[in-house]
Amino acid sequence: MYKISTKLATCFFLVVLVMELFLMVYLHQKIIHTRVEEELSLLLANGENHRDVLIENYSDATIKHIVLMEKNKEREVIITDIQGNIISSSDISQKVVEETIPLVRKQRGENDKILVSDWENSPYIVSIHPYKVNTIQSGYVVMFRSTGSINEMVHNLNMHFGIAGVTSIIVLLIVYTLLSKVLTRPLIRMKEATEKLSMGEFNVSLPKLGRDELGQLSSSIQTLANDLERLKNERNEFLASIAHELSTPLTYLIGYSKVAMREGMSDKEREHYLEIIAEESDRMKDLVKNLLDLARMDETSFTVTKGLFPARPFFEGIFKLVMPSYEMKQIKLNLVCKFDFQIFADSIRLEQIILNLLDNALKYSEENTEVTLEAYKNNDQTVIKVIDHGIGIPLEETELIFEKLYRVEKSRSRAYGGSGIGLAVVKELVEAHGGQIEVTSILGKGSTFTVSI
Repeated sequence: MYKISTKLATCFFLVVLVMELFLMVYLHQKIIHTRVEEELSLLLANGENHRDVLIENYSDATIKHIVLMEKNKEREVIITDIQGNIISSSDISQKVVEETIPLVRKQRGENDKILVSDWENSPYIVSIHPYKVNTIQSGYVVMFRSTGSINEMVHNLNMHFGIAGVTSIIVLLIVYTLLSKVLTRPLIRMKEATEKLSMGEFNVSLPKLGRDELGQLSSSIQTLANDLERLKNERNEFLASIAHELSTPLTYLIGYSKVAMREGMSDKEREHYLEIIAEESDRMKDLVKNLLDLARMDETSFTVTKGLFPARPFFEGIFKLVMPSYEMKQIKLNLVCKFDFQIFADSIRLEQIILNLLDNALKYSEENTEVTLEAYKNNDQTVIKVIDHGIGIPLEETELIFEKLYRVEKSRSRAYGGSGIGLAVVKELVEAHGGQIEVTSILGKGSTFTVSI
């Protein structure tokens, strides 16, 4: 009995069986009792009627008439004197007479009553009716009613109740089948879905089952599966974001390390490259620390620590940092920062933003093209633009490129090395600054990313 359908059916069967037995016994006894009461009342009424006729018209003819009226299979009659001696009777068996007359002789009183009511063990129910015409003409009218009709009624009643019981069992089996279909099948599907969830398979689909408890349970499991699937994807995207964020400084560390190890390089040049390596190592250390902080947070959002710093040295440092990569791909990088001004931002995070945008422009630009990094002050905001002449973005996809793992023309993106994470990180960092990022693009002609902080 491990299946809920079996348990439900068993409980339902037992409850209905107990109720049915109780009702059947109650109704059975009630019907029999009512029928017996009717027979007894009818027997008393007939006896009273004969007694009244006998009192009004006492004669041998009247006695003979009463006996003839009750001479049938169902009813019999005996008329006695006051001592219990039989004056006249219908064709009743001697045995019944012998059993009844002693009871008649014991009677005292003037009221009609039932003499024998045991219909189950006696062939007759018997009523006695005293009559008194005068001191000499008095006695009893004894009425007999066969219990055969009552027993036949009880037999038929038992048969009908038996049919009702068998029908009830059949109905219970039908209910069990319906329970298996309507109730247990959805539960089995939910069980299978939860087993898949426990094994890490979150792509489950459950049917809508209405607004009852089963429907609410199915909806809750489906919501849980969707949430787990989303969390799994976010975890994978988060890990990919960490790898992406660490890849850029690692690339520079490896590149400058190889340059510093070249033979024939002066000590001054080698010291210069080692300083860059040290700076990149410190930057990566800070980045790892921030990523660890991010991993401990409940929500995957970046924190920023704003401060004032001059714009021109900041952008010139980034320009010198990425210039070798652009030269290797034979792409011209321009820096446009006409005036020096103060930037209020997190310098490390802002550098991440610009490096990601420049890295994105480098990946999606062809050789012998230009990329421009432009910065200026617009009222109280710092505006940064990265303009390339690369493959461009279709108009209908410009809003989607900031979603995690989204890549324009995925087959080409694999060739260019894009992962679809960098721009999502850029957007989070810009929004963490309270700023906004926009993109305008013409397919095949290039794109312009504008950051306002």
